[in-house]
Amino acid sequence: MSLSLTWNTAQRVLLQLRRDPRTLVMLIVLPPGLTWLFQYLFAEAPVPPTGPIFNTIGPRIMGLFPLILMFLITSITMLRERLSGTLERLMVGPTGKADVILGYALAFGLVATVQAIAMTAWSVWPLGLEIAAGPWRLGVVMVLDALVGTALGLLASAIARTEFQAVQMMPLAIIPQLLLAGLFIDRTDMPKALEYFSDVLPISYSIDAVNSLLAGDGGAILAPVAILVVFIAVSLVLGAMTLRRRTA
Repeated sequence: MSLSLTWNTAQRVLLQLRRDPRTLVMLIVLPPGLTWLFQYLFAEAPVPPTGPIFNTIGPRIMGLFPLILMFLITSITMLRERLSGTLERLMVGPTGKADVILGYALAFGLVATVQAIAMTAWSVWPLGLEIAAGPWRLGVVMVLDALVGTALGLLASAIARTEFQAVQMMPLAIIPQLLLAGLFIDRTDMPKALEYFSDVLPISYSIDAVNSLLAGDGGAILAPVAILVVFIAVSLVLGAMTLRRRTA
């Protein structure tokens, strides 16, 4: 792996994104827009004793928006590079699999960071979301959720042979996390088999971190944040190991 080759790959991807304003608008504007829609959904609902519904449910849902978007965009973009032969031409030279995967991760990671910061800032200030432990910690969790989506998208693109297969992997990667990560029921109240399965899902730790923030315990997010970082790193390593130069 070469840092210069990795950065060259990242620059090429960022240049492609800059030439595609519609994708950039979708990546940056859509998550805040969905967050506003979710907040507006409960605008006229009775306020329970625990406070506004958006303050309790919103932060748990927010992380799903960047994760799903980054998974979809990253997997399809990377797969198109393989289908068009771009990766094969790129890897004929000194650029290796790790350079390609890390370059894409760096480029989309920068976009994911901007996306997550914009969504968090929009939610905290214009929409009035209250976070007891401080909004910057919520921003960190949202950034990691976006990076999880990026890493999973790169892994899916390395495995899939067609764009349709990549899209098919999205419900496989996302729906179990929606059901088992603790959005609808506390993970400790699940049947043991499902609780054990939820322990290997990254969004479980995102929601654990958000729950700690809502409770005002900012220090408790360190463990779930570390697990999310490890998951991202492992996904990128697996993506580099399984990446093929071209799709037959």
